[in-house]
Amino acid sequence: MSETPGDSTAFHDLSAFLATPRVTALALSPDGNRLVAAVQSLNGKGNRYVSGLWEIDPAGGREPRRLTRSHKGESAPAFAADGTLYFLSGREDSDPGAAKDTAEGSAVWALPASGEAALIARHPGGIAGFTLARDTGALAYTAGLLPGAADAEAHGKLRKDRAEAKVTAILYESGLTRFWNRDLGPDEAHTFVRTGDDGAAVDAGGQGFVSEADTALSPDGTRVAHTRFEHGRVPDDNRTVVVVADATTGERLHVVDRAGYAYGAPLFTADGTGLICARQLRETYQEPYSWTLVRIDLASGAESELMPDFPNWPAGAVVSPRPDQATLWFTADELGHRPVFRRDPDGTVTRLTVSGAYTSLCVAPDGRTLYALRSSVDAPPTPVRLDAAEPDQEPAELKAPGGVGRLPGTLTEVHTAGDDGFPLRAWLVLPEGASAERPAPLVLVPHGGPHSSWNAWTWRWNPWPFTARGYAVLLPDPAMSSGYGPRMHERGWGQWGGTPYRDLMAMTDTAEARPDIDATRTGLAGASYGGYMANRIATLTDRFKAIVSHAGLWDLPSHQAVTDASAYHRRIFGDPLTRPERHEENSPSFAADRIRTPMLVVHGAKDYRVPVGQGMALFQELQRREVPAKFLYFPDEGHWILTPAHARLWYSALLNFLDHHVLGQEWRRPELL
Repeated sequence: MSETPGDSTAFHDLSAFLATPRVTALALSPDGNRLVAAVQSLNGKGNRYVSGLWEIDPAGGREPRRLTRSHKGESAPAFAADGTLYFLSGREDSDPGAAKDTAEGSAVWALPASGEAALIARHPGGIAGFTLARDTGALAYTAGLLPGAADAEAHGKLRKDRAEAKVTAILYESGLTRFWNRDLGPDEAHTFVRTGDDGAAVDAGGQGFVSEADTALSPDGTRVAHTRFEHGRVPDDNRTVVVVADATTGERLHVVDRAGYAYGAPLFTADGTGLICARQLRETYQEPYSWTLVRIDLASGAESELMPDFPNWPAGAVVSPRPDQATLWFTADELGHRPVFRRDPDGTVTRLTVSGAYTSLCVAPDGRTLYALRSSVDAPPTPVRLDAAEPDQEPAELKAPGGVGRLPGTLTEVHTAGDDGFPLRAWLVLPEGASAERPAPLVLVPHGGPHSSWNAWTWRWNPWPFTARGYAVLLPDPAMSSGYGPRMHERGWGQWGGTPYRDLMAMTDTAEARPDIDATRTGLAGASYGGYMANRIATLTDRFKAIVSHAGLWDLPSHQAVTDASAYHRRIFGDPLTRPERHEENSPSFAADRIRTPMLVVHGAKDYRVPVGQGMALFQELQRREVPAKFLYFPDEGHWILTPAHARLWYSALLNFLDHHVLGQEWRRPELL
């Protein structure tokens, strides 16, 4: 892969790296003439990221132009049928007569082609997301209602009463209590729809206690679809369904539900007669889960699978806006990339891109052009233009804010085979100057998931600051990684620390055998499932000079009881009281006495996916057994470390810890820690 022109200052200076603008989403106008991107940048104080909207030239000639500048920021751009740009923002209403006491949180705003933005919809506590009908002025948005509140006005009064009484308690009667990094409730997410100009919104039904719910409007705005979490006995009866309701009355018309499956990401077909949904075959003790796309006929309720023979998991689907063109585009992980695919009405699937990872697909009104964000391990997300039908093409890059300069190294691939003969691959990031004469120390970085793949740019576990320090970074896809077909998932199912561990060691062996790698100086760092693998590997080998475990599972039985994904873990590993075998075979905590490698443990207190007690328990075990260890604790971060200053300290602590134990340098405590 070629290096990016410019200099590599951003990677040698963590503050500069973290200040790089980040393109996060795209929206295309109905006439195809305007392309708008959401771009995150550091605020003036440098202590948080603020999203703003930029206009991108679809033809690629003009420089990008900034459209919004409020200190609260603007996100989630979307175009209405008349070409007006809508977005979410927590900015204050410029109308001096507007109420201020119910405006907390984000509201929906509209920015015409010329003129000032106007407030369109607000809700006490804020609006979480919205969508627009393709052909009409209908607007649907997601916002909360407290128990006992019949509408937004009653909800606002109850919020005020709770605040004045200083009540923060939540009474749960079923379902989940928290998700990812926040407590759920006390309000429940509902779908509201506005179809007229009077501002009146119809409640189209609750979505259950969920953190993320998808909403879609039919092209004519008469029907709305949203996901809903249905509570049931854990682990087998909790499920996610898709509800279709009348947009003017809120009456429920249809529920997409089937035993053993979960549904999400609803999308109306261009002619409005069908609904495209992502369907998950739910995992069991014996079999891994899988994803596909299905079409629901809204007249009969019949469900048909759109790609029964497609080997990987489709995501991010979009449909042609032309009612006479039943074409579908989507992305899917594939062999270390995430290409764009096209599905024709006859079921033919064509891969449109050769390399890179794509998100935020937008289809031009004539169905002939696609716009998307493209990234890769060696390139941050940037807007691109694609032919909507040409196989295996390279996209045209469009001008956008950001850019990281020249990379401090090069990217290549490592190939080997597992002990069962399955072909394995990994990305290897090499620092400048690595050679047989100057072999580089190596850091193995298992990915999270575990059903994931190293194929896209990441700001959280970016390998290039490591190469700027002189490290080579191995980014492997072991058993259970996505993009390699069903067999890859099956190879590691139910034995997280078995085949995936052996795959990681095989790929490390292959990388260390290269003349430009110093096999005597190797470290390991991973997060989430990668953190679990770090913990597991620490109990199985002492080949690594240092190990970093970020948000890693340590004790599987106790983790199952407190994680927000408890049902998922119980289906995989079973009840630890009645079916302890997999816990005993895979939990690192059962082999704590074998750890000899120095470890840096990292955890956020608001991590509800892998609760902080896992990291604390590991740190206590390391101290008790006198293993050299440090614990980097973030009281107000979650599963990911997102605050700019904390992210800088995170990178500094990891790199300094590796420098100390892998390179033998003096330990340097990061500034402000």
